[in-house]
Amino acid sequence: MKPPQGAISALLEGRHDDPFSLLGPHAGPEGTFIRALVPGAEALEVHSLAGDTLGLLALIDERGLFEGEVSGDPQPVRYRASRGDVEWWITDPYSFGPVLGPVDDLLMAQGNHFRLHDKLGAHLIRHEGADGVHFAVWAPNARRVSVVGDFNDWDGRRHIMRRRGDVGVWEIFIPDIGAGRCYKYEIIGPEGDLQPLKADPFAFASELRPSTASITTGAPTHVWGDQDHQEHWKRTDPRRVPISIYEVHAGSWDRDENDWFLTWDALAERLIPYVVELGFTHIEFLPISEHPYDPSWGYQTTGLYAPSARFGDVEGFARFVDGAHRAGIGVLLDWVPAHFPTDAHGLARFDGTALYEHEDPRLGYHPDWNTAIYNFGRREVSAFLVNNALFWAERYHIDGLRVDAVASMLYRDYSRKAGEWIPNAEGGRENWEAASFLQSMNKAVYGEHPGIFTVAEESTAWPGVTHPAYDGGLGFGFKWNMGFMHDTLKYMSREPIHRRHHHKDITFGLMYAFSENYVLPLSHDEVVHGKGSLLTKMCGDDWQQFANLRAYYAMMWGYPGKKLLFMGQEFAQRREWSEERALDWHLRHATAHEGVRKLVRDLNNLYRARPALHARDCEPEGFEWLVADDAENSVFVWLRKAPGAAPVAVICNMTPVARAPYRIPLPHDGRWREILNSDAHDYWGSGLGNLGGVVASGGEAMVTLPPLATIMLEFDQ
Repeated sequence: MKPPQGAISALLEGRHDDPFSLLGPHAGPEGTFIRALVPGAEALEVHSLAGDTLGLLALIDERGLFEGEVSGDPQPVRYRASRGDVEWWITDPYSFGPVLGPVDDLLMAQGNHFRLHDKLGAHLIRHEGADGVHFAVWAPNARRVSVVGDFNDWDGRRHIMRRRGDVGVWEIFIPDIGAGRCYKYEIIGPEGDLQPLKADPFAFASELRPSTASITTGAPTHVWGDQDHQEHWKRTDPRRVPISIYEVHAGSWDRDENDWFLTWDALAERLIPYVVELGFTHIEFLPISEHPYDPSWGYQTTGLYAPSARFGDVEGFARFVDGAHRAGIGVLLDWVPAHFPTDAHGLARFDGTALYEHEDPRLGYHPDWNTAIYNFGRREVSAFLVNNALFWAERYHIDGLRVDAVASMLYRDYSRKAGEWIPNAEGGRENWEAASFLQSMNKAVYGEHPGIFTVAEESTAWPGVTHPAYDGGLGFGFKWNMGFMHDTLKYMSREPIHRRHHHKDITFGLMYAFSENYVLPLSHDEVVHGKGSLLTKMCGDDWQQFANLRAYYAMMWGYPGKKLLFMGQEFAQRREWSEERALDWHLRHATAHEGVRKLVRDLNNLYRARPALHARDCEPEGFEWLVADDAENSVFVWLRKAPGAAPVAVICNMTPVARAPYRIPLPHDGRWREILNSDAHDYWGSGLGNLGGVVASGGEAMVTLPPLATIMLEFDQ
């Protein structure tokens, strides 16, 4: 049992890459030979886990190396260590066998392991008769990997891990530690260089920034009560139901009395009732996974599997989602598989090589955000990301993922000049590996979690973003309609006298409105970095800005497509958004601001109650132009309809000139009730309207159009 002296020296100096071959119990000629490294101990007594004394080991090196032979077969053991009058107990991690098995190795090597979050990372388990934590990490090019933490004085010599053959995964079971312990991985790279300490890519919890250690967690304890919610969405085609999304940055929607982040429980008490009152169907959070830099808003994450410590314990997020579901509100997450920051403790050059990213910066560096781009063509990286999508759906019951920066993933030349990118094998600019990853992600999510849907933030003409993956599409449920947002906001910023020359800014989008399943996004990106708030984007004086905004919202809610509105814009916040402060809630005391909020509430309630406004959001049969060519008066009229539902005429007057009477064609003779008027007194409008409705005769009706307003007329069947 005597190894080469060089191996013992390497072990004592923390350089040996396979301590399991030297330490722990091994079958000997007459029993079990044990070698143990316990720095500081002068004597070491061996015990079984059941408490039986097995024998004493001899100190053979003053640095704490003990050897000896005990009776019986090899088994997990504990040591009673002593130095003078001081005694302590240690359970030997090198006396335990591996936790992962050959099936795990095979699936990980193939990139088909869809339970990686159960295998890699830190998991509290009972193993071979002992309780402890199993650690596992993928670092195929490392010479040595150790777990370091507050349980071993951050000493990389104490818990060197076992390498699992060619798959490149390192693991160790450390007994007698539990939840709440801080840890990282100490990695020696392929050239023998010690790397910066790395956080666990699969960590379920992390320290609050600026600290960066991962934290061990126990199994989830939350008892879910959202079965009815989940069953409902499993049976639902999301394209044919109302979806109105309230986009939220959890760190700045509101703050506590100390101007600190609200916990998930405090957010649940305030945010969920607010969203229910306003009639939204979903809350969409900007990324909540752990990130070191507040101004990144979460889009530069270093902990894809860990809800941020800013908002309290990770179970708090489960409680929030469950509470939202019980109130009838879905929860969507912004998810960022496009790129990652290059912070030293993160994924960048994780094992001393370009492991998660590309080595060549023409493929692996994102010039817009100074971040690294995932190597989507590497099966282990793709599996890491697909598993993360599955994890959020399984662990936290989220209802959907909005995938950030899809356009940057799909094109190799995205935001690059000539010579700064590498063409694909066919000489083109398409990133087929990224497209394949997105297809795999969507197939896995939809296959494993019926009822969930995915949304692409994609701003190009890439075909089939929301078409099925099996038919060559990317497989998303919805795509953000960036063209709608850009064109319509540009139109609303123009003085009304000039709008007649830009009529197509409204009409053009309806030429492609049904080419994909669209969400109409008025998102956070439109109210930051000097762009101003939505209110200040509107032209005119104060009254006209409010009137324009109300007319715009009512037009949008009558336009085909699902709806998304960023927080604060529902009450027309004047200042542009900043992640450093809460929203300007005091504005709700002003009649004009509260009027906009009441309008958004009523629009949501109408949208949800009228199938004509939502049931064919994504299908051309749900839309019909009635007046598309009155550019001179800047008037638009269209019909929204659905099988078996009363049709709704949406009429927009985008000038401050009231028009009465104005002749519009209508498909049915009879009474059409005015179900919404953005110029109503209750919304701080002038109160001009149609006294409850109009009567159509001979296929037309004479209507009063309030200034800078949108009205909706529903046929009274």
